[in-house]
Amino acid sequence: MKIMVGCDHGGYALKQVVMKHLQQLDHQVEDIGSHNGESVDYPLYAVQVGNAVADARVDRGILICGSGIGMCITANRLPGVRAAAVFDPYTAKLSRRHNNSNILCLGGRVLGDHLALEIVDAWLREKFEGGRHERRVALIELLTADSAAKTASTCL
Repeated sequence: MKIMVGCDHGGYALKQVVMKHLQQLDHQVEDIGSHNGESVDYPLYAVQVGNAVADARVDRGILICGSGIGMCITANRLPGVRAAAVFDPYTAKLSRRHNNSNILCLGGRVLGDHLALEIVDAWLREKFEGGRHERRVALIELLTADSAAKTASTCL
């Protein structure tokens, strides 16, 4: 699986752990930064990963900031992105089974390394159930596309 990983300064240390783990699992990993612990603006990284996922340049994305929340909010502004801020393996599984999440958002300041890796593993293993959930994911995509179209028309 090709996975793009991005972080801000609050997620830098955890990103190093997650990337090493992904590489040990033989995933193709693309690191778009941040490349040190200096303060940066997380939306810049969320948009890069979100666009790569939405454009199918990568299979999935992982974003890490201090809490995981800011990255998640930003990524979910992009059509085609279904980012989930996850804090335990069970919700990681549900985000895949029911929501077909394609970006995992983690909090470097709220998760220990061991728990974060359990979450990553659960998220990577789980499959989308489809069925009744397919209709709901399609509604999310429709709402996102409508919102993007409205935003574009007000900018013209």
